[in-house]
Amino acid sequence: MRKYALLVGLLVSLPSFAAFQCGGYKMTLSDAEGLVRINGELVTSQKVKYLGAQGDESKAVWNMGLMPARDGNNYGFEFVKRNGKSFLNVQLLQNSMDAPRVIGSFPCKNIKD
Repeated sequence: MRKYALLVGLLVSLPSFAAFQCGGYKMTLSDAEGLVRINGELVTSQKVKYLGAQGDESKAVWNMGLMPARDGNNYGFEFVKRNGKSFLNVQLLQNSMDAPRVIGSFPCKNIKD
């Protein structure tokens, strides 16, 4: 019986994983790495701002950068969770300040990883 209790304790203590599908972007949040993966790529920068109490991830904003992505472009991501809803804003980052901004906003849903 002790072996089973130990096994259950080990399984419960494994890092938790969550995944979100936002348009064509799959975001995987891993407590083990501490960083977000977008379509399997590890973001190069990440900043989390809590809109409510510190550590309350149900009301938070993640600002992330992926520079460069597999396709050679640089992207900025803003993932927002609040009021039970989540969405992802994506911006293609360009070298020229005169270039028109390319921005997309996608609603997100929880999926199994």
